[in-house]
Amino acid sequence: MLSNFLRNNDHIFKLVCGAGNEDVVEVEKLVALYSRAGCSLFDVSAYPDVVDAAKRGIERSGIKDDRYICVSVGIKGDPHINKAEINRNLCTKCGSCWDVCLQNAVYSVENAYRINNKRCIGCGKCRQVCPANCVDMYSKASQIKDLLPPLISKGIDCIEFHAVCYDEQEVQDVWRQINNLYPGILSICIDRSKLGNEFLLARIKKMLQIREPYTTIIQADGAPMSGGVDDYKTTLQAVAAAEIFQDENLPVYLFLSGGTNSKSIKLAELCGIKANGVAVGSYARKLVRSYIQREDFWTNDKIFNEALEIAKGLVQSSKCSNYDKL
Repeated sequence: MLSNFLRNNDHIFKLVCGAGNEDVVEVEKLVALYSRAGCSLFDVSAYPDVVDAAKRGIERSGIKDDRYICVSVGIKGDPHINKAEINRNLCTKCGSCWDVCLQNAVYSVENAYRINNKRCIGCGKCRQVCPANCVDMYSKASQIKDLLPPLISKGIDCIEFHAVCYDEQEVQDVWRQINNLYPGILSICIDRSKLGNEFLLARIKKMLQIREPYTTIIQADGAPMSGGVDDYKTTLQAVAAAEIFQDENLPVYLFLSGGTNSKSIKLAELCGIKANGVAVGSYARKLVRSYIQREDFWTNDKIFNEALEIAKGLVQSSKCSNYDKL
């Protein structure tokens, strides 16, 4: 059980496939690769076919023990469940969105750019660079009562709630719904982008009132979806966010997230932050993207093994503070 695994292990590596990533081919490859590399916890989009893809990835890895699947859910206003859309009437076809998309979600059809919403993770980078302001973001939030039962029936191990929203009542209402539907380990992913420290802690403490001690993960999301670079500055906000919760001595498991990379655990230890784990998304996917995209990924042992060594290095960096590649 995930509860026992969390209790008995430190420096857990969690692969974030992307709360908005519905590309089942990519998810299966990522999970298989990182499972072989030693990753134990996999965060995936909250759709049955994506959960099935993650389960196939674990099967392909040949390692079934201590492999757990977490699904991410959110509410309107949370960037993790946003999608981008291009207004083709305004698009000048400059290609800026194509260049910046880390998910390869932008594609061209008949000399026009479009977004593959199965691959889009809502990071908003395309919108930031578009000179014609033709990229809009929309929320793909679903009702929890409709979304969760089919996923729970598949035997998931954790549900992560992205609690980034100004509406405190809505956050608490959805949180109670999740608690009523699922008795297992829950994770709260939260950052300071919309909330000050006092408000942030007040929200978390209220959410924890209906939880038993050490049945909850707090994923301190420093700078959501920003981990494309492997340096200390990029992961600094993840460590700073974790410090807020550690200082409160809350009865939770604490994970670093948001801008995480191979430097995250090292920096946390230097700063006196004792994280139970690190969740790595953008950087973990970027490292192996060129391999994952190959059609011969499953059949070419040389390609798979090259990718595996890269993934192993990243996973190891979360477990050993003296890892020599840091």
